[in-house]
Amino acid sequence: MLTGGLSLLEWVVLVQRELLLFAAVFFLIGALDEFAIDFAWLWLRLTGRARPAVYDPARPDRPPLRQAAVFIPAWQEDRVIGATVRHMLRVWPDRTLRIYIGCYCNDPATIEAVAAAASGDDRVRLVINEAEGPTTKADCLNRLYAALESDEARSGTRAASVLLHDAEDMVDPAALSLIDECLRGADLVQLPVLPLPQAESRWVGSHYCEEFAESHSKGLVVRDALGAGIPLAGVGCGIARDALARLASGRGTHAPFATDSLTEDYELGLGIAEMGGRTRFVRYRSADGRLIATRAFFPARLHQAVRQKTRWILGIAFQGWDRLGWHGRPVEVWMRLRDRRGPFAALLLGIALAVLFLAGIGSAASLAGWNAAPELPPALETILMVNIAALLWRCAFRFGFTAREHGFGEGIRAVLRLPVANFIAMLAGRRALFAYVRSLRGARPQWDKTEHDAHPALLPRRIMP
Repeated sequence: MLTGGLSLLEWVVLVQRELLLFAAVFFLIGALDEFAIDFAWLWLRLTGRARPAVYDPARPDRPPLRQAAVFIPAWQEDRVIGATVRHMLRVWPDRTLRIYIGCYCNDPATIEAVAAAASGDDRVRLVINEAEGPTTKADCLNRLYAALESDEARSGTRAASVLLHDAEDMVDPAALSLIDECLRGADLVQLPVLPLPQAESRWVGSHYCEEFAESHSKGLVVRDALGAGIPLAGVGCGIARDALARLASGRGTHAPFATDSLTEDYELGLGIAEMGGRTRFVRYRSADGRLIATRAFFPARLHQAVRQKTRWILGIAFQGWDRLGWHGRPVEVWMRLRDRRGPFAALLLGIALAVLFLAGIGSAASLAGWNAAPELPPALETILMVNIAALLWRCAFRFGFTAREHGFGEGIRAVLRLPVANFIAMLAGRRALFAYVRSLRGARPQWDKTEHDAHPALLPRRIMP
């Protein structure tokens, strides 16, 4: 017997019941939040506003392409940067295009790979940071922005837009002209990102497929329709040159990217929206039905995926709370709450695992005759039934969005990968919390990037032209 007359098994049952109630209620709140987005998307779909239109970059009435600058920060990316540059130069043949690639003086392999891929093409600008890397991604981007300003002052011409990409991206041939057209009526444009399935990493590397398929087919579509600010994904996005200059001026510097943030792209999108700029999420398909999007292979190993999602949670949830606050219209507050739920979601998943573990102990004790299995209150049973129905609903949506972009088989695997995605989220949430505590003690942010070994353009049979 223990204190208060309760046995050890009775304490296990009591703790399990309280944790179950806590998790069930907050899972229900999360489900209602998702239902609101689901039904908003269904309404947009029924009214035709969520159906991507067909875009033809070769149509006769397309306005002339304006000068664009592409920023690609690179640290130890010699295995993929060459493929990215060669593919970009081939599918975006416009001679006014300028590609700024930021490297570091202590990364000669990446510098050599960029030089070899450029093959003397004067559209490529290799910008070498004199500081030893890695600093932060934002610091590298600010160095590219300074190089752009210097080129503009020297040539007397000004770029109309700045596009952001990562070293492992495979751009869409139609994306450059689509972004240029959309920026004629907006300050910021984000195109979909399409992670590609990986046969050698069906469970880790491929789990990004369903997450982005649902987010970039539904979540950001609803966000755009509600008029909320669109956060940038850091790739496949374009910013009007004047809007970027206003953002830099508003910071009191000539640098638009926040060097003390790990998710400078996310903050940039919301920062432009706060200035009154118009932000858009744009989904179009080509005539053959292909989604106009940025394609890439995402981290294939568990520790790489955890590191990447740690950076997202730390930057968006913890740093975003500190740096961006909660001000704005109600819809903006709602969207920021959704963005920052990662740590709490990881906590709930951990509690759910604890509940299952304790329930197993209780069930074993009941079968052994040591303790009677307790009955659940009717209200809690109802909440659990609603949560189960919500889970099935969520699986159906995840299957549908994934199957639309990647096929039926990948849609089935998307549902089976839910436990893997949850496990990665829990590990990343824990790691992000510890990193945030270290930052409160004065630790400086550093570019904790993931390694990239594969590139879609290097496949024997490429995903697209």
